Amino acid sequence: MTRTFGEAPGADHIEAIARATIARLPEEFRAHLGDLVLLVEDFADDELLAELGIEDPFDLTGVYEGYPLGEKSVSLSGTMPDRVRLFRRPILDEWVARGDETLEHLVAHVTIHEVGHHFGLSDEAMHALEEMAG
Repeated sequence: MTRTFGEAPGADHIEAIARATIARLPEEFRAHLGDLVLLVEDFADDELLAELGIEDPFDLTGVYEGYPLGEKSVSLSGTMPDRVRLFRRPILDEWVARGDETLEHLVAHVTIHEVGHHFGLSDEAMHALEEMAG
């Protein structure tokens, strides 16, 4: 399949796909996402890359920053809200490299993976959640 490209999708477009993905999650999951902050940035910052031991910023498409629900306690009051950060340029790079996947599917995959960390889900459970939101 040959793709023709115009202007690269912007952060707003990626965010709209991610929010639509979250809206398709089963209610029992959505009910626990009220305070979760969703951000779309071009790349992860140098501090995050260093913390994760990642040298190439194109190797990180998203990250969950926070405490999984099962680890939350009153002693964590005053901490920053949990965040999912999606990185637009690495997502677009992966999308182009794959060639056979829609941008919507890829963004949904990354979003659900990071939201899955919020719930402390295993990779297997994340895949099941992705199918539910499909």
